[in-house]
Amino acid sequence: MILGILKEPSPETRVSLHPEAVKVLTASGNKVLIEKGAGESSFLSDTTYLEAGAEVKERVAVFKEAEMIFQITPMDASEHALLTKGKYLFGVYQPLVAKDLMKTLAGTGVSLFSMDSIPRISRAQSMDVLSSMSTVSGYKAVLLAAANLPRFFPMLMTAAGTIAPAKVLVIGAGVAGLQAIATAKRLGAVVEAFDTRPSVKEQVESLGGKFVEVPGAVEDTGAGGYAVEQSAEYKQKQSEMLEKSIIKSDVVITTALIPGRKAPILITKSMLEKMKSGAVVVDLAAANGGNCEGTQNNETVSINGITVIGNSALPSTMPQDASKMYSKNVQNLLKLMLKEDQLNLNFEDAIIKGTCITHDGAIVYEPLLK
Repeated sequence: MILGILKEPSPETRVSLHPEAVKVLTASGNKVLIEKGAGESSFLSDTTYLEAGAEVKERVAVFKEAEMIFQITPMDASEHALLTKGKYLFGVYQPLVAKDLMKTLAGTGVSLFSMDSIPRISRAQSMDVLSSMSTVSGYKAVLLAAANLPRFFPMLMTAAGTIAPAKVLVIGAGVAGLQAIATAKRLGAVVEAFDTRPSVKEQVESLGGKFVEVPGAVEDTGAGGYAVEQSAEYKQKQSEMLEKSIIKSDVVITTALIPGRKAPILITKSMLEKMKSGAVVVDLAAANGGNCEGTQNNETVSINGITVIGNSALPSTMPQDASKMYSKNVQNLLKLMLKEDQLNLNFEDAIIKGTCITHDGAIVYEPLLK
């Protein structure tokens, strides 16, 4: 197969396939083309890719020659004409949100595999882009909070007196939340965590965090590890208990998302008004509307003396490791799809079926069809 790596549009700094993956793919008989300069933002030169076995080409040549095209960010609409039936496109497309785009791509005849739709089953863990990138986001969110907080994270005993440790609340104990808990603990903060899934309590406590439990939560084991919509009564209890923790916290990191839906508001403006002056909120759900009322995506705003950081693109701030992790996920998916450098699309396989969004001119992704 001929694989093509495209340069990402700004401000994306990651690259979809790392030279380590290219080396493995070319060694197994595939041909890899890369757009000139595609790895530069990730500090990976064209020379590095050439040494790994890739060929450096101009963008139009990659589109024309490649059978499989890799670009993390959805390409500009002006380039859809370059996609033809029989080509395979890989990226992060959010199919349940970008429904019109899915219809457009289906019309081109391209087969789209959206990496954020990998089924959350144990066999697919090594391909799970959302988990990999959430690891980066959870880690970087704490560093952002620490850099913006006007006080120390750890307890310090100095000649000038004792400094109490910062109090951090993490809302959502998925991959990003757990990484945030671990990182905040390493920096010396006192950490609390909240999640609607009681099953994550043990994981939170194993990392040194205190679990804030609201009784009565509904948990769906079929939701792929995500939280599910809760009853109005539960939301009221949740809001009251969360408010107590939010008010006493120096830092709040929110990670709560429900696939295909607007992010739930967990921090209201009235809660922000009661928070400590100088406190910091890092909202990782900013791209889906945010968990904090007043969050602006890709912006840092001050609301009543509270710094609210809306950033759901943190993996792009650590492109070296983020690219390596994303690339490994893609490489593991390709192991399933490529047999002796030939494409083997087995739609009986839950992973291939669950990741494929469009095929043969139609939308085939079941959650979108429903």
